[in-house]
Amino acid sequence: MAVAESHVGETGRGRIRPFPVTRHPSPDTLSWVGKLLIYAVLVVGGVIFVAPFVWMVSGSVQNIGDIFRWPPQWIPRNPTLDNYARFFETQRIGRFFLNSAYVAIAVTFLQLLLASLAAYAFAKRQFPGRDALFLLTLGTMMIPGQVTLIPTYIILKHVPFFGGNDWLGQGGHGWLDSYWGLIVPQGASAFAIFLLRQYMRTIPNDLLDAARIDGASELRIWAQIVMPLCRPALAALGIFTFTYQWDNFYWPLVIVSSEDLRTLPLGLALFVVRNRTAWDLLMAGSVVATLPVLIVFLIFQRHFVRGIAMSGLK
Repeated sequence: MAVAESHVGETGRGRIRPFPVTRHPSPDTLSWVGKLLIYAVLVVGGVIFVAPFVWMVSGSVQNIGDIFRWPPQWIPRNPTLDNYARFFETQRIGRFFLNSAYVAIAVTFLQLLLASLAAYAFAKRQFPGRDALFLLTLGTMMIPGQVTLIPTYIILKHVPFFGGNDWLGQGGHGWLDSYWGLIVPQGASAFAIFLLRQYMRTIPNDLLDAARIDGASELRIWAQIVMPLCRPALAALGIFTFTYQWDNFYWPLVIVSSEDLRTLPLGLALFVVRNRTAWDLLMAGSVVATLPVLIVFLIFQRHFVRGIAMSGLK
């Protein structure tokens, strides 16, 4: 720290007396203290969020007696994979897993395709009523899903020529209890359009104008220029959509009635109802349900962070 110079003055008797000098903390000290507090908060928050997952993984390789032992054993003394084997034996976990994977991948593909086309039109095309239509699309994000649940259910029930329905949509169950009902209503999202539109606005218009001068169609510009440049935003949207659809419980609970179409979250919920005290098997099943989402995030995390950072520049 720099030493302040002493200021002196003369007293009435001719003696020199120094004036008091107030010392303030240097900017470097304040910056160091601030960083220390931030890191402390982040470490505490990280421990709070990670601890349940660590305990779930630890409990999945312990027997039921060791799980409830006090003090808890974070590191199992005798780890075993019997819980996973018993869980796969008691549940149609393979069928549920495939259903969740099929629905999540299909919905993610549809949202990436449809949202990117709509976002390209809102970001790079000029047509009458564009901004008003975009605001109307954003306005749908304010409507809770519970409000549209019954109308959507009725529409799916009366889809013509599906599920035993005639051309008037009568006589059968339509898209209820089918993959169509699980996938199609989730295939478009206003949030997905907004996220991609914000990212596409960062792409220079000169690139698109040069392609138009060379004779490229709008579809080719979208496919060969815009989509490759939007890879980080597409990765972020893909992770968001896949994670949400993989963990989606409410919509499959309403639509699905047959066991062959149950997704993994729905199967785990019914397992809890049937086996209330089998916490060791439930933890094993929860680990199985969490791993795909974790793997997808670890693979695309670099694109995910970049996509979120760049989507808010304009």
